[in-house]
Amino acid sequence: MSIFEYQHLEIPRNTPVGSKNYLEKSGMYVVGLGTNSYGIELIGFTADSLIPELVPKVPHIAFETDNLLTKIKGKDILIGSNGPSEGVTTALIVCNGAPVEFLQYDKREDEQ
Repeated sequence: MSIFEYQHLEIPRNTPVGSKNYLEKSGMYVVGLGTNSYGIELIGFTADSLIPELVPKVPHIAFETDNLLTKIKGKDILIGSNGPSEGVTTALIVCNGAPVEFLQYDKREDEQ
């Protein structure tokens, strides 16, 4: 059985404020990444971002899982399995009209 746990909540904003992390592959800015114990992040997008229209409009919750492919199998996939940054694979599905993100971190050699 695949397990998962709460990872973060992302809230889309038109104009993010504060320090930003830019994810070039997705044309997305993340504010608050890893800076609070609640996992609340603000996200903004460049004009040429290729992220599906739902993500910049609706907040989404993210869960960490040990088996991403199992979690998205048979679901309404919004963004398929991809690697937005080194060591992590993500995918987004749609549940009740809202995006839900799953993250799977690569296992280090000492964890295998």
